[in-house]
Amino acid sequence: MKLLSAFLLCGLSYFAPAIFAADIPARVDISYSITSGGLEGEVNDTLEIKQRSGSRSYAISSASRAKGLLALTQPDPVMRDSEGTITAQGSMRPSRFSDQHGKKLPKVAIFDWSKKLLTLQHKGREEQKTLPADAQDRLSLLYSFMFSPLSGKVVNLHETDGKRLELVRYAVGKETLDTPMGKLETIVLTKQKGNDGERDKKIWLAIDHHMLPVRILATEKIGIVTDQMVTKISYADNL
Repeated sequence: MKLLSAFLLCGLSYFAPAIFAADIPARVDISYSITSGGLEGEVNDTLEIKQRSGSRSYAISSASRAKGLLALTQPDPVMRDSEGTITAQGSMRPSRFSDQHGKKLPKVAIFDWSKKLLTLQHKGREEQKTLPADAQDRLSLLYSFMFSPLSGKVVNLHETDGKRLELVRYAVGKETLDTPMGKLETIVLTKQKGNDGERDKKIWLAIDHHMLPVRILATEKIGIVTDQMVTKISYADNL
């Protein structure tokens, strides 16, 4: 990872996927604190990677829970899950994503790559769309840069949350981030607003921690800013 850090700090260039994936851990657990409109909570993510007969698959789970007084009225967690494969080219290819808030029906995205078909399930309704080759879900997007090289100063891709599919554009920058884990050198992805009403979003990826997401800053649809900051990262054995 020192080689990767040196290159990234000198400039944003193309890197072969093998450099990114050489020492990827088989399991990562990340804890975050989260604030939203003066309210507090915690988020716990787990990424697991399995390798069988030359192919690799991944599973990501994310649980968000309220803390303090909010937990008395909203005790149920927000659960998000993404699973899929990692291609030979180093790209995450989701097969299924779900986003469930408490006991509500989950939003679900099903990716059929052979038919190039994306099925979205939301509030008991189902909609099908053409599946773009660069599609990611809301959760896999955050972790996809562990495997795919960053090239240039802009990232373009399609993202789904189970309700909609949108083309998104992120500007790529660099920043030293102060965190409870200390100062981290990061690559920062800043979402570029293309339409009126589109929400702001920034993602910080830690160079010395496998390009894992260590901070996510998002403006929600009602104008509330949600700030998710890493507090701890734990690793299992490397693949």
